[in-house]
Amino acid sequence: MGISVQNITANTAMVIWPSISSCSDSFYSIMYQSNWNTMLSGYSKKNFQKEERIPGSRTFFTVENLTPLTTYILCVTCQSANPTSDQCRIFHTLGQDPSSVNSKKKDLALGIWLTSSILLLIITCILLYGCLHIWWRKRQERAGRQNGGGNEQDKREAWTKNEDTPLEEYEASNQLVLSEETKIDECLNSNQLDSVIKDPVATDEDNRRNFINHELVSVHPTAVK
Repeated sequence: MGISVQNITANTAMVIWPSISSCSDSFYSIMYQSNWNTMLSGYSKKNFQKEERIPGSRTFFTVENLTPLTTYILCVTCQSANPTSDQCRIFHTLGQDPSSVNSKKKDLALGIWLTSSILLLIITCILLYGCLHIWWRKRQERAGRQNGGGNEQDKREAWTKNEDTPLEEYEASNQLVLSEETKIDECLNSNQLDSVIKDPVATDEDNRRNFINHELVSVHPTAVK
């Protein structure tokens, strides 16, 4: 049939086959299997584990995801028919290229590093936000306590001032009353009572009351009416 396998690598291989007129309006079936033993398995279709169907307009296909350093058998038939020996080829995949292995390892390490960096950045942002939120809340509470303490102090000073004023006025009025009573007692002890009270039949209490009224009128004319 003229099937050939070219561009073999550790993981891929390109198969090329001649066009078959009976498959131009149908499809080609590419069957392949690793570690093939024709003496035990033969060329039966049921013994192939992998199959690819290619449109009839194409005459080549790249097989991928092969295992390095492995022997494969590959057959091309029309419409999934059982292959014959002239429709099959055996090939060996190459060993893994060290540069490609290192490149894959570098890509994997880079992916892991990027993922870890992104996660660390997210965690850092969350922690920073939490710390700033706690700091701002404590600052607001401290400012509220300071404002509340100032208001309480102002109220206390105003209350003390309001209480001191009536106390001073009360002490002043008491001193005035005491001075008036002292004056009255001195007058009662002297002979001034005879010049004010003219009623000889009145009692001492009545005379005292009349004298007090007389003195209050003389000192505060509007106090007694």
